[in-house]
Amino acid sequence: FNLQLWNNYFHLAVAFITQDSLQLENFSHAKYNKIQNKYGDMRRLIGFAIRDMWYKLGQNKICFIPGMVGPILEMTLIPEVELRKATIPIFFDMMLCEYQWTGEFKKFENEIILKLDHEVEGGRGDEHYMQLFESILTECAKQHPGIFSLVKSFVSLVKKLLERLLDYRAVMNDENKDNRMSCTVNLL
Repeated sequence: FNLQLWNNYFHLAVAFITQDSLQLENFSHAKYNKIQNKYGDMRRLIGFAIRDMWYKLGQNKICFIPGMVGPILEMTLIPEVELRKATIPIFFDMMLCEYQWTGEFKKFENEIILKLDHEVEGGRGDEHYMQLFESILTECAKQHPGIFSLVKSFVSLVKKLLERLLDYRAVMNDENKDNRMSCTVNLL
């Protein structure tokens, strides 16, 4: 097992699908259709490959926690529904992996909270992501009763944080200082 090789693979793949020139939702409708018809959405293909390779790591997954949490989060925040549905379950697998090794998933939890703040501040994330995140992780956790309550608490924490981060981002351009201050206090 070559850790550096796998690490390079994951970082390169995430860098590829998050590059600006592949963010189809930022293009005009005509350009979007033209690219979609000619090439399809390459982000989805690479995202599925990342997912498949993640599950092939076996016992070596623990080597990538928490280091790959940020890049995987960045990938899951791309506003493409099928990509999100395919890759959000990686988070549950990371939690389960860390839980099986240490009896908790604090490293994962701390990293995702830290990175989520940065990503939402950068303009990523939306209400739909929050709903998918909650439903997918809750559904995954139902199959593992021993960790279900911990995952449920974690999902609730992240959902509240994401709500507050999205509110904060929305009011940053608001003229009303009270609204901005209220969101800041809630976030803190």
